Amino acid sequence: MTARLPVPLLDLKAQYASIKEEVRSAIDRVLESQRFILGPEVENLEREIAAYCGCSYGVGVSSGTDALLVALMAIDLKPGDEVITTPYTFVATAGAVVQLGAKPVFVDIDRRTYNIDPDQIEAKISNRTRAIIPVHLFGQMADMPAITEMASSRGLYVIEDAAQAIGAKLNGNCAGSLGHLGCLSFYPSKNLGGVGDGGMVTTNDKNLAERVRLLRNHGFHQKYHSDLPGGNFRLDELQAAVLRAKLKYLDGWTEGRRRNAALYRESFLTSGCIELPYESPNSRHIYNQFVIRSTRRNELMMHLKAEGIGCEIYYPVPLHLQVCFNDLGYNNGDFPISETASRESLALPIYPELTAEMIRIVTRAVSDGLD
Repeated sequence: MTARLPVPLLDLKAQYASIKEEVRSAIDRVLESQRFILGPEVENLEREIAAYCGCSYGVGVSSGTDALLVALMAIDLKPGDEVITTPYTFVATAGAVVQLGAKPVFVDIDRRTYNIDPDQIEAKISNRTRAIIPVHLFGQMADMPAITEMASSRGLYVIEDAAQAIGAKLNGNCAGSLGHLGCLSFYPSKNLGGVGDGGMVTTNDKNLAERVRLLRNHGFHQKYHSDLPGGNFRLDELQAAVLRAKLKYLDGWTEGRRRNAALYRESFLTSGCIELPYESPNSRHIYNQFVIRSTRRNELMMHLKAEGIGCEIYYPVPLHLQVCFNDLGYNNGDFPISETASRESLALPIYPELTAEMIRIVTRAVSDGLD
């Protein structure tokens, strides 16, 4: 069957069309002010995101990757320290650890959620372990109660990689509010995306918030007076202004994604050819991605692309098999659940502007591709 219209994986133009005047007004406001670095737009966004996430503090930074890096700097991660995390995530999660001379120690994932399996963490804790980085992958939170309890009993930091999970909840608590630090990304494809790179660190710890503020701006407590050897991890005013214009719509967009996920489930109800995403009990999945599984994933992906259906693999190579982490000494087979997920997972369009007809086109194309 040929799709009656192309369905992209993500259509940011559709989102922009609905809020164009507000976004342009926000940009004009910054241009008129001629203040571009660490001004009122960033300060207001920090307060608004902190409140949205149920945190005391937010510190705007230059990207989600830099949020991870500066969070690790804030806990004074040293060369030789170890940080436990998942191999099934974007490379930045472990890359930030390596940049500081520390060692990522991987733990396999829960098959249903794709998030780190807390039952396997304790065996990987050593006297060098300083922190755990759970990743709230695809918009669903990891098992934070189990992780934070284990970390607390061992005196370890918990840094939430919530790059894909702004607005996700577990037991009523927001992503980014349960660890010592939370790391958000405002990359354009995220549920709350800017017009370029951007990120934020959230925390309820005043001292950590202050360290992040210093570190993001060369350690300056005042201009040219540096307390810490930091860097340039600042969020700019233009990004903050655009994000503020968008933030008021985030919950509506999230509900649109959740509605579309429900439509997919209804459309796939009688299909046994794929495995649908799992939602943990007492959680709010925000569906940054809608990821299905199939043992015939590559064949299906080729069929969908031929039919004009956007799809993407997150992630084709787990971190323990990435060339950049060869010196960690991991081998094929060390994390079998992550490796299987990398062979079977496929993200389908889920953005809120999708229509019911577009979802029916996608589901029919999936079924046809696996007949």
